[in-house]
Amino acid sequence: PWDKLDVTTFSWQKVMGGEGAHGILILSPRAVERLQTHTPAWPLPKVFRLTKGGKLIEGIFRGETINTPSMLCVEDALDGLIWGEQIGGLKGLIARSEANLAAISDWVADTDWVDFLARTPETRSCTSVCLSVVDPWFAALPADQQSAATKRMEEMLDEEGVAYDINGYRDAPPGLRLWAGATVETADMVALLPWLDWAYAQLKQELQA
Repeated sequence: PWDKLDVTTFSWQKVMGGEGAHGILILSPRAVERLQTHTPAWPLPKVFRLTKGGKLIEGIFRGETINTPSMLCVEDALDGLIWGEQIGGLKGLIARSEANLAAISDWVADTDWVDFLARTPETRSCTSVCLSVVDPWFAALPADQQSAATKRMEEMLDEEGVAYDINGYRDAPPGLRLWAGATVETADMVALLPWLDWAYAQLKQELQA
């Protein structure tokens, strides 16, 4: 819905699998007008300044950088775009991500201890998929023990070399977070899911011992 978006940003790290320190900024004409007519009441660091003398610094949007970025990171992002085109462009990337979500959805439907954090399918991301533990046994644990429990699952999977950084977001309810973007093969996602069952069973065994 570009007609509803004034400022849009995205990281090269997301979807394309590039470096996390870089990203893209897309401004609407209305956002540009706001930048040129509004003067902040506080000083802005140079790296955040998009106007000079009340005019948009248009060179920033034509490849003139504020500071010197890593050209290796730029080349990596370009390589990611080439890869995306080779597998079908935007439609191909979306199809891969949706296939990953479908695999997770099938597993969730057959698994009694887990559910999507976003219960409404229309609000469910097919890239960063957040899961919550719905087992009554888990729900009965104090909040700090719930957080420690999902952290323990993350550690187990890390130790087995199966998944990394899979614990839920810090400010989200205790749970797990799966990256299901286009850079992940659906076969790998399918292979991961039984390991989640294994980690949860191990966790329960540890805490009930």
